[in-house]
Amino acid sequence: MMRVSLILLWTMNLVQRNVPQAAGVQVFPPVNFTLTVSALAQVLLHWKPNPNQEQKNYTIRYDVKILSPVPEEYDTKKTHSIRTAALHNGFSAHVRTLLLHNDLQMTSDWVKEELLPLPGAPETSVTNLSCVTHITISSTVSLHCTWLPGRGAPEHTEYFLFYRYETYTEECQDYIKDKWNRNTECRFSVTHIDPEEVDKLIVIHINGSSKYAAIKPFQQLFNQNAIEKVNVPRNVTVFLEQNDLLATWEKPISPFPKECFEYEFYLFNLKSGNKQILKISSNDFRLWIDVTNRYSIQIRANHHICCTRGFWSDWSEVIYVGKN
Repeated sequence: MMRVSLILLWTMNLVQRNVPQAAGVQVFPPVNFTLTVSALAQVLLHWKPNPNQEQKNYTIRYDVKILSPVPEEYDTKKTHSIRTAALHNGFSAHVRTLLLHNDLQMTSDWVKEELLPLPGAPETSVTNLSCVTHITISSTVSLHCTWLPGRGAPEHTEYFLFYRYETYTEECQDYIKDKWNRNTECRFSVTHIDPEEVDKLIVIHINGSSKYAAIKPFQQLFNQNAIEKVNVPRNVTVFLEQNDLLATWEKPISPFPKECFEYEFYLFNLKSGNKQILKISSNDFRLWIDVTNRYSIQIRANHHICCTRGFWSDWSEVIYVGKN
């Protein structure tokens, strides 16, 4: 019985392996596969159909596999693709032909191409890069980034920061220096970042120069909403109605509607020392309190639902309510 099963399994495998040959179809890999850096942290993948590939009534697509720096796989009808990625440690990808014939999908061999890491001495890149955006009263977006010099960077290394948003790239003009006169902070009071966009990427690129070493560039991608320091809730009003504390406020300065925000309500009993932080999704709040005590109240905000959460806002100014 086992021998019969093995023969049957071997026969099925043989039939499956011979299907493409029996159909008389060959699948050839793409040709002229190239990777081109088209902007800061942006790669154009481009290839051409194999001239030996028969067209007929076949459906031809391409399977693309990004190997590094971040693995990703997708298929496309086009012969080009654009990807945004940090390129300081290089970039590599595979592409192959997918051919659909009589409900059977066949694939070619992979074609591989790669970009080498950006040149520079080890441990000269910046470290601990951190960035924060902020929506101003005039509905523009500011950007503030900080970093630490690389451990292997000479003391008098000069670092230079660029940001890219969509197709716009700008170099920093406002640096703050450390005690060795090295740039370690950058401020853009106004940027081309669109405050109404959701979860778009901000590319930060920092290169450097030194008389004593080749400084390796560094790139990092940030989600614009994830690094936004949300504004403080406005017009906070608190009053007592018998034994109930009532609070109302307006959403922070932002193009997003009020439904997009959540709040933390901080209540501190000055008499007992008890503290409460309550999460609230609306712009008003009612809570029973002991009116014989005195309380301090603060509120802060963050994104909710509409986009990726950012950094919590600062707390609002302290408001006191209750006895005395």
